[in-house]
Amino acid sequence: MTSVDTCSVSDERARSGPNRRVQIRVLAVAATCAAIAALVTGCISVQLGGLGRSELEETTVRGRSGPKILLLEIDGVITEHERIGLFDGTRESTVARVVEQLDRARDDDDVRAVLLRVDSPGGSASASDDVYRALLAFKQERGLPMVAQFMGLAASGGYYVAMASDEIRAVPTSVTGSIGVLFMGISFEGLMDKLGVTDQTVTGGEHKDAGSFLRDMTPEEQAHMQSVVDDLHDRFKAVVAAGRPKLDEEAIAAAADGRVYSAPQALELGLIDGISPIEDTTRDLARMAGIGEKYRVVSYHRAHEYRNNLHTREPQAPPQTSAASQGDWSALLDASGLTQPGFHYLWWPAAR
Repeated sequence: MTSVDTCSVSDERARSGPNRRVQIRVLAVAATCAAIAALVTGCISVQLGGLGRSELEETTVRGRSGPKILLLEIDGVITEHERIGLFDGTRESTVARVVEQLDRARDDDDVRAVLLRVDSPGGSASASDDVYRALLAFKQERGLPMVAQFMGLAASGGYYVAMASDEIRAVPTSVTGSIGVLFMGISFEGLMDKLGVTDQTVTGGEHKDAGSFLRDMTPEEQAHMQSVVDDLHDRFKAVVAAGRPKLDEEAIAAAADGRVYSAPQALELGLIDGISPIEDTTRDLARMAGIGEKYRVVSYHRAHEYRNNLHTREPQAPPQTSAASQGDWSALLDASGLTQPGFHYLWWPAAR
């Protein structure tokens, strides 16, 4: 039988225990950094194309006969890319959806007005601008009245797209504004130094990796990035000036500091035209379109999407997803730049 020196084994364990705990902590921190890096670089997000979708169907959600008012929904984060996330299932891009709906309405002479229902914190700068320009082109081509109805939230890009409309109404509890630009960035340089991790990125161009999470930006890079944000902010204010011609440059500048406003505050600032529920807004839009009281409100949707009334929302996630998904967190992460770099017209207080 082989004898074992239990004392020496115990001594060895005692000496190695603290070191092993340190190693485990270091590995845990490194794993966390790797997970965050995966989010930042988009490795955790899956993009697939060619997913077949049914043609748009038309459902009447209010009224029974007469000319049509198209209910066009801007729900959730405004996106330009279709995505399949780990938490929120397949998400059709907002831009593609809106363009397809407008193309269908363009060929329907019975469509006499557009009710733009907005419930969105905004999204990417490019997607918001694409939706805005598509709405504006359609309105100018068809010569139809368009009224935006703000629901619970119509901030940043959600406000931006509404600038294509002739009037803006909001429910009494709506939150809007946030006229500003967000570039999301984070640096792990200090943490990497403590862990002994070195950035070995090779670039062609001195500032090619400006904004990388692997290092801090230089003052020069900070200044340049700010200039890009300022240009996009100027674009936002110019769109507001075009959409709200009664506001002068000084009034727009004062309101465009990124703050959100309640519906009464927005009305006082001239950012909206009135406060009313969507039912009243719809009746007023019908009068603007000259179609009186005999009209129907229609919605375009996919075969699997339920439509029943003026409040029915586009599904944001499959039913089996988690509560966190239903809170739209993964979409917010995606749109905020944590899963891909970009500049955003997005209201997301958690970004700071």
